[in-house]
Amino acid sequence: MLSFKKKPMIRRIMALIKQRSEYFDGEKKIEGLISLRRYTYKDIKRMTDSFKEKLGQGGYGCVYKGKLQDGQLVVVKLLKKLKGDVGEFFKEVASICRTSNVNVGNLLGFCFEESKRALVYAFMPNGSLEKFIFNRSNTLELDQLFTQDTLYQISLGIAHGLEYLHIGCNMWILHFDIKPHDILLDANYCPKIFDFGLAKICPRE
Repeated sequence: MLSFKKKPMIRRIMALIKQRSEYFDGEKKIEGLISLRRYTYKDIKRMTDSFKEKLGQGGYGCVYKGKLQDGQLVVVKLLKKLKGDVGEFFKEVASICRTSNVNVGNLLGFCFEESKRALVYAFMPNGSLEKFIFNRSNTLELDQLFTQDTLYQISLGIAHGLEYLHIGCNMWILHFDIKPHDILLDANYCPKIFDFGLAKICPRE
């Protein structure tokens, strides 16, 4: 009976050891990524003014508008609290950080404090493609803004971004769940792919 009661405790201890091992393995993956800033959860709350302005919400969590100390506007993706998957989180951060393409969102930093995880991206002033596709409250203005050439360039940019993720970077990043909500537009309506929540990241070997 005593040994039976100990088994759940042993499993919990082994799970904790595995989680800590994944954490330190993940830390090693982040080392050397000088351009990537690690923020505390306090930093995240400060830059979003305690999560004041929500930009959207998805299965991964919520997205907020924020501002860095130097005045740069950012997008903060606050991920849902998940148990485990520590190594996967660090692997995703390291892989996305290494991407460099005009049609892929620019990751500036991240936060990891126990169950609190967040990703910090450069702000895209024109928001998501979703609002232009599904918000038809001002059809005439949208039709004037989105000419056939503009729509073609946006479609081409999305295709270029996906091609880069699939075959252009040092890891295969297969998105699997691309939606208009995942495409943000910069000041010149250049599309950038964000949200890698369901992406599969695989080594090329």
